[in-house]
Amino acid sequence: MGGWGLGLGSERQEMPMDLARADTGTDLKDPAYRKIRDLIYQISGIYQPDEKTYLLASRCARRMSVVGAKDPSQYLDHLTVRGNREAELRLLLNEITIGETYMFRSPPQLEALRTMILPQIIESKNKLGFKRLRIWSAGCSTGEEPYTLAMFLLEARETLLKDCSFEILATDLNDNSLVAAKAGIYGEYALRNTSEVLRRKYFKPCDDKRLQASDQLKSLIRFDRVNLTDDSKMLFLKGMDVIFCCNVLIYFDLASKRRVVQHFYANLLPNGYLFLGHAESLYQVDDSFRLVHFPGTSAYWKPPVGYTSGSKP
Repeated sequence: MGGWGLGLGSERQEMPMDLARADTGTDLKDPAYRKIRDLIYQISGIYQPDEKTYLLASRCARRMSVVGAKDPSQYLDHLTVRGNREAELRLLLNEITIGETYMFRSPPQLEALRTMILPQIIESKNKLGFKRLRIWSAGCSTGEEPYTLAMFLLEARETLLKDCSFEILATDLNDNSLVAAKAGIYGEYALRNTSEVLRRKYFKPCDDKRLQASDQLKSLIRFDRVNLTDDSKMLFLKGMDVIFCCNVLIYFDLASKRRVVQHFYANLLPNGYLFLGHAESLYQVDDSFRLVHFPGTSAYWKPPVGYTSGSKP
């Protein structure tokens, strides 16, 4: 499935420093860039190493052109002392957190959800007489992941999830991505792994080349702007059964990862699961979870109270 592409290097190849300087039209050694980088880190937890300064400069250049800043120092003023500094920082974050994903990106995660995880969670809920399922897509980008989850849940409504209500929370830091996600309009790239059956069932034509998510899909998803390092906001996202946070933590440093993962742990119900991207792990980040292997994928399980190491999820 998805998560952020984030535009911090995943979609571009490394370029020589002189080419980067020509591309951005500025000196990458300007100390203002380091201050901008530190400000971004302070606000969002996103860390950009020195060797990726050319990417930061490229993103800043777009906003500098809009606000008329002649150099990075002037643009830093727009981010720190001007009256519109909060709005400008938010716009810069939109430039930095550019998402790239598509639907049904990780079938093994869905298969693990269908065959192992949800049956276990539903069994526990049945014992309590409480049949509400909550899934969080953290770093939802332009919405492909939560719409995938919505289709998956609707397809299981008559069998696995019979008599169970469900809700998907989809959050991202990027305002532009959230606007696109709420619109739910997608072309062939985003839908390339989506079967014709599901396209006909859950989408409607938008134009000659794009489809739009149905109202039925949209009704299951609540989109919201959430900064994963905002402690006050994260404290109010409790009661989750499953959290997907794929390809997001790779852009955080260790301190930010630990901070975010601690919130994920607190927000998951006992027996809840956390999915990360296939190249991500919680090694040396957090040992509260238990790593569980499934065919083709893995997830992190939150043990219930009284769990012992000999027990199995």
